[in-house]
Amino acid sequence: MSEADEVLVVRSRAGDRAAFEQLVRRTARLVYSRQYLETRDAHRAEDLAQETFLLAWRSIGQVEDPQGFRTWLLTIARTVATDDHRRQTRQKRRPPPFSAAGHGGPGRSDSGESLPDASPTPAESAEREERRRQVTDALRALPEEYSLPLTLRYIGGADYDTIGRQLGLSNGSLRGLLSRGLAKLREKLKS
Repeated sequence: MSEADEVLVVRSRAGDRAAFEQLVRRTARLVYSRQYLETRDAHRAEDLAQETFLLAWRSIGQVEDPQGFRTWLLTIARTVATDDHRRQTRQKRRPPPFSAAGHGGPGRSDSGESLPDASPTPAESAEREERRRQVTDALRALPEEYSLPLTLRYIGGADYDTIGRQLGLSNGSLRGLLSRGLAKLREKLKS
């Protein structure tokens, strides 16, 4: 964490919302990536990241060591994800409400001709979803030192500088972690 981040944590603890907003901007991809690893759902990960920051703002006064802010924030993110998983599990036990809404048919061109449906077939969708599940399961099984940089880079789309700032790593260290992490990910996907 940079010295400027530590100052922002201290200012946030004193109630400075602008300082906390700066921290949010600096850590947003990190928190999103952590939540994406847990949920495998981009929209859900965004919601949980927002919930994480809301809870962090309410609890910022509990941060005793400004240098430990990111670790503290990731702990909150993990708690939010766990609570969400419990809520989702409870909701799955209930039967879904009946929906009478129909499904739209294929599109029509201006001349009234049917256009081919460009969406993937159910089999293609299922195969893609299964592969996505396998990759995220393998990512989740890796130690966090590998899973977070990989998620930030390949799912979050962050560049090396951003990831280095988020995780407090030099460019060389980050490249090494990504290389070793990809090798470990490939091993897990083979088995």
